[in-house]
Amino acid sequence: MNINSTATLERVTDIRQRKILSRIIDKDTMISVEGRDPLDNTMILNMGPQHPATHGVLRVLLRLDGETVEKCVPELGYLHRGYEKLAENITYHEFLPHTDRLDYLSPLANNVGYALAVEHAAGIEIPRRAMWIRTMIAELARISSHLMAMGAMAMDVGAVTMLLWTFREREKLYDIFERMCGARFTTSYTRVGGVANDFPPEIIPMIRAFIEEFPKHLRDFEGLINRNRIFIDRVSGVGYFSAEDAIRYGLTGPCLRGSGVAHDLRRDEPYLFYDELDFDVITYTGGDCLARYMVRGDEMKESLKIVRQLLEKIPDGPVMANDAKHVMPGKTEIYTKMEELISDFMLINYGTMPEPGESYFAIEGSKGELGFYIVADGTGHAYRMKIKSPSFCNLQALTPMCEGAMISDVVAIIGAIDPVMGEADK
Repeated sequence: MNINSTATLERVTDIRQRKILSRIIDKDTMISVEGRDPLDNTMILNMGPQHPATHGVLRVLLRLDGETVEKCVPELGYLHRGYEKLAENITYHEFLPHTDRLDYLSPLANNVGYALAVEHAAGIEIPRRAMWIRTMIAELARISSHLMAMGAMAMDVGAVTMLLWTFREREKLYDIFERMCGARFTTSYTRVGGVANDFPPEIIPMIRAFIEEFPKHLRDFEGLINRNRIFIDRVSGVGYFSAEDAIRYGLTGPCLRGSGVAHDLRRDEPYLFYDELDFDVITYTGGDCLARYMVRGDEMKESLKIVRQLLEKIPDGPVMANDAKHVMPGKTEIYTKMEELISDFMLINYGTMPEPGESYFAIEGSKGELGFYIVADGTGHAYRMKIKSPSFCNLQALTPMCEGAMISDVVAIIGAIDPVMGEADK
């Protein structure tokens, strides 16, 4: 859509569209048709919401001077499903499968974050075996998500081979997930109070085989891209964001650490097993697309280090808490004991009932801080729930990163932010 006069703006009758356009077209840049400079290259361009490089249904409205971006307005909301409101009308347990659909590239970690938030609100303590499993699946999910980010960003700037290679490794992880819980994509594996089932016997050998083979493939990825002159020139210095601006805009995850800020909830506010593990918080000071890409690559190495440590200290025991008031009992107990049958009936019909109050709990997801703010009123569902999704927060930086860049750089910047619109729109 080209807009070269005020008359064009007046023809936009939709109020919402006019508001968006008015943000990007100011009076200083509008030129009448009669007096328009024939050499003027100003253009208003829609990138998305159906675009292969916007990583979902994201619309980016751009004002261009030739190929230089003068103004950038990201528009979210095309995938809005009302999850926060939905959470206020179903029980805490019933909402858990919906967390799969937030960052749908990292559903296992989403499940863990939500379950921890509900347990924090209800005061539920889970067994160490369940904590160990949750830590393990959260790190495997981080590797899977970063592989997708690495492959998609490389493909966005022309390195299609990387996407094929990273998908090959993700398929191996999906085989593990499928054997673990019966699903590859929307897992719903975690439960309030623990996890749905213990690891089958073959899972540990599958994980060991993956972490033994993966470092070689990761070196292949780095050999293909990290010293490739075309890729380096394409992303180096693009989308620069200083550490001060990253903090001011509230960025989290690799986008924050790529600007040199060493903040990671696994270390700074540890949960699950992370306070017992040795790992480094990866930072790069470049603040550009290349730095954010490098952070994700090195974080996969740290996740492998964490998985190795977890495999050396496997605890035994149950995978669900023994808390009849808040946690669903096992099927064996339900079918053989009257008290457990009553507890199951109450939890299915009325749900877990935390004491009235407010609570917030967050984990370090693959894209940054994933938090759940719960206002409980003593019933089996949240009175209010707000989800702090890292993709939504990180997309705030898209405007300052893009302005002054070339239009082709917008694709690289979006890939380096690595947003998933399922959690951005909620």
